[in-house]
Formats: sequence, structure tokens, C-alpha cells
Amino acid sequence: MGNRQQPEGGAAAGASAAAYGPERGAENGTRARVARLILEHGPITAAMLGERLGLTPAAIRRHLDNLMNEGMVEARDSRVRGRRGRGRPARLFAITEAGRDAFVHGYDDLAASALRFLAEKAGSQAVAEFARRQVADLERRYRPMLAAAPPQQRIRLLAEALSNDGYAASAGEAPAPGGGDQLCQHHCPVAHVATEFPELCEAEVEVFERLLGTPVRRLATIAHGDGVCTTHVTPRGMTAADSRPAGSPAGPRTDEKNARPRARGGQRQKKDV
Repeated sequence: MGNRQQPEGGAAAGASAAAYGPERGAENGTRARVARLILEHGPITAAMLGERLGLTPAAIRRHLDNLMNEGMVEARDSRVRGRRGRGRPARLFAITEAGRDAFVHGYDDLAASALRFLAEKAGSQAVAEFARRQVADLERRYRPMLAAAPPQQRIRLLAEALSNDGYAASAGEAPAPGGGDQLCQHHCPVAHVATEFPELCEAEVEVFERLLGTPVRRLATIAHGDGVCTTHVTPRGMTAADSRPAGSPAGPRTDEKNARPRARGGQRQKKDV
């Protein structure tokens, strides 16, 4: 949360040090770049990885094999729409929970303990106020850029700004029949802490709504075991209820306030698998 911009390659270097053991040098750095690209772009084929990184098929296979052996990456069969041609469908490579954890910044336990102490001494409202204070800098930095842009471009600019701050974000049309747009964050630096303190997610959603000038709904979060933090952005001029498909529940599937009981004062909750 807040300003998490890093020098070029900073997160990848952090993942390398955390996950790839004693290896050093160009080989290790390239492997970290492969892992980060998979993190940022979701399930992706080896051919696309090679094209983006300028690597030969043999080099990509070597890095992917090593990442899978270390538990950082997993392979999945791609879904084929329509008539399927000859041959096996291309395999997609996705980041695992262990791989995602390699990119998470440290001090999770310390941060969770501090928030737990704050909740015990001053109550949940103090935690919520702290969360709003944390994202206030993000809102302050993003607001001039978004306010100067046409409304239809704001979600794309927001995704770019979030990516620059390490959230690996993307934006596009929502697949739901209700229309609108969808903002996806493939990385959350505070996911482990937000599992116990959803106020961090709630404050972020409030900022998105103010910056975009239209209602938004958080549909999924990494903190609750989902692969991506997904936020639905209602079309301007409509209410959240107007854009909700018929028969859908009144609130988001992973409403941070009600999704599951908290585990304050004890061990961190176990994520869904």
C-alpha cells in the first residue's frame, strides 16, 4: 500500500534472493525476470515468454523447468475455444503461491503484530483509519494525472500507475453481462497482512472509487486465496446495482468485511486452496 515504487529490477532481485538459493549472476537474474513476467501477465505460454524476453526456446524451457522444480511456477493446459486443431494445446505457466510469496516484501509478521496491537488497544476503527492513512499518499499522487484525463481513460491510467508501484495491474472490459470495466492486480505487497486485516483492502477500494468517479466492487482478492485482486468498475452514470447481472448477489463475492472471520490475536488465517 502507498508508494512502493522500486528501481528497475528491484522486485525481481528480491525474488531471486528469497527464492533461488545461492546461485548468482546472469542466469539467476534471467530466471527472476521470467518469474516476474509470469507474475505480471498471469498464465502465459513459453513462446510468449521467449518473445518478450528475447530468449531461445531452449533457454526458456531451462528456466521454466528450474522454476517448476523449485515450486515457483506451475504448468496448466490451456483451454481451447471452438474446434481444436491437431496436436496438444499450448501449456500455460502460472505463478504458484510460493512464487508469489517470493515477491512479497518482508516484515509481514511485524506489520501484522503492530496492527493487532493497535486493534486491541484502540479498536477496529483505529485500524481502518491507519489503512486510510496508508493509501492517502497513493491517492494524492494519482489524483492530478487521473483528474486531467478523460473518464474513459482513467482506469487504464490507474492500472499503469499501480504497475509502476509494483502491483502488476491491468485493465480491460469486464466479462460480466452487466458491462463496465475490470481492474486486475496480479501482485499485492501486503497480501499476508490483509488476510487478517481486510481494512487495508477496503481503504484501497475507497480510493479507487474516488479516483475513478464511479462505484467499484471488489470481486476477488489475493489475500483471500484468489489468484488476482479483481475490481469491477461500474460504467459512469450507473449505480453498482444497475450494472449487476440479474440474479447476482447484492454484494461482491469476497466482501472484505464479511468474507470470513478474522483471526486477530492469534495465528494468521489459512488461505483457501
